[in-house]
Amino acid sequence: MSYIPHTEAERQQMLAAIGVTTIEDLFEAVPASHRFPALNMPQAMSEMEVTAEMQALAEANEHAGDFAIFRGAGAYHHFVPSVVNHILLRGEFYTAYTPYQPEMSQGTLQSIFEYQSMMCALTGMDAANASHYDGATSLAEAVTMAMEVTRHKRKKVILSHAIHPQYRAVVR
Repeated sequence: MSYIPHTEAERQQMLAAIGVTTIEDLFEAVPASHRFPALNMPQAMSEMEVTAEMQALAEANEHAGDFAIFRGAGAYHHFVPSVVNHILLRGEFYTAYTPYQPEMSQGTLQSIFEYQSMMCALTGMDAANASHYDGATSLAEAVTMAMEVTRHKRKKVILSHAIHPQYRAVVR
């Protein structure tokens, strides 16, 4: 449904019906000390004007890509091939859950099978998992698998300090 605002004539008619002349008259009972102060707002701008303004503000700053930055706990600039975005935009990849309807999940199951098969071929491993919810649980699963593969002969796991602290907490 479209939003159609009241005309000035309709506003005046409503105000007259309740016995006031302006919208501000409705707030006369509220002490001035409790009212929101008037704001000194600039004139409205078009989207193109806002974009140009934001671009000018951004250009006044240093560009992060020009410097080595060691903050972020492991979240650094990296290349993501454009095909990844196109694949992720497909509805069947919005969630790690497999759809319940067989006819809906067939494409998802096929793509997971293809991915796992390629990972096994690339790594030379007998099995690969493709249904983790996030990086932290994937890391924890990898540590668990490493422990199982070595039959718990080792009691310690060495993790890089570059790994995000929250991921490290999940592994613990």
